[in-house]
Amino acid sequence: MNIVLLGAPGAGKGSQAVVMSAHYGIPHISTGDVLRANIKNQTEIGKYAKQFIEKGLLVPDEVVDKIVANRISEEDCKKGFILDGYPRTINQADALGGITKLDYVIVIDVDYSVIVKRISGRRMCSCGATYNTSTYDRSDCAVCGKKLFTRDDDKEETVLKRLEVYEKNTAPLLDYYSKKGLILKVDGSETVEKTFENVLKALNNANN
Repeated sequence: MNIVLLGAPGAGKGSQAVVMSAHYGIPHISTGDVLRANIKNQTEIGKYAKQFIEKGLLVPDEVVDKIVANRISEEDCKKGFILDGYPRTINQADALGGITKLDYVIVIDVDYSVIVKRISGRRMCSCGATYNTSTYDRSDCAVCGKKLFTRDDDKEETVLKRLEVYEKNTAPLLDYYSKKGLILKVDGSETVEKTFENVLKALNNANN
């Protein structure tokens, strides 16, 4: 089964990719991780991509396309894969369609108000512990006692900007894959476990 996972920042794509990968025995491919691995291993394409990252520029589509194409041609992807973080543009979707056939595009659907609450409620500690105000109401760390802080990325105004960018970039993709009849929309507003149940239900219904 070849699957693409789409969803706004904070929708829980990464968590679903991990449980789906374990359940179906197919690899979870995060384009960010694959890109970092290429840079770390100093592959030709990794060295090329690094030049853009060091200048604070977006890595060109054709470079990301090549990295993804190389990864999904590996032996462990023969029975399928779960792509997370790619494609992000219509050009990337076209490139992906040119090298493999997708079975489903699963959209983890979460109301933006829930996402804002989820992300802006995150609290971090310098020791590495992470909390959320929905389940932890203290201002100090339970592990080391230090004061908790909110990352700039997690502040409400930043989250809203990220959602705006996602909306602008992803709306055309949803339309693109809808026309191909590949979209499965899944409610991701509850727990990871409940969302996974929704994913399984959607896939079972689509396969029957």
